[in-house]
Amino acid sequence: MLVNKMSNIKFSKQEKEQLVMKLQQYFDRELEQEIGQFDAEFLLDFFSKEVGSFYYNRGLYDAQKIISDRVEQITDAIYELEQPIN
Repeated sequence: MLVNKMSNIKFSKQEKEQLVMKLQQYFDRELEQEIGQFDAEFLLDFFSKEVGSFYYNRGLYDAQKIISDRVEQITDAIYELEQPIN
C-alpha cells in the first residue's frame, strides 16, 4: 500500500548540531545578530515543519526527472539493438 504522507524530517544529533551552527553563523554574518542554540533549534524545527515539504517535493521531482531520463535512454538503447525484420 502506497502512503502519500511525508514522514517528519528527523536529523541525527550531529546533523542537527551542524544545522544549528550554520543558522547561528548565518545570523551572525548576514544579520549581525547573535542567536542562541535554543532559538536556532526552534527556527530549524519551524523550517523543517513548515518549509521542509517544499524541499522534499523538489527532491522527489528531481529524482523522478532523472529516472525518466534514464528510462528514455534505456528505451533508445533497446531500439538501437533491434534487428531488421526481412
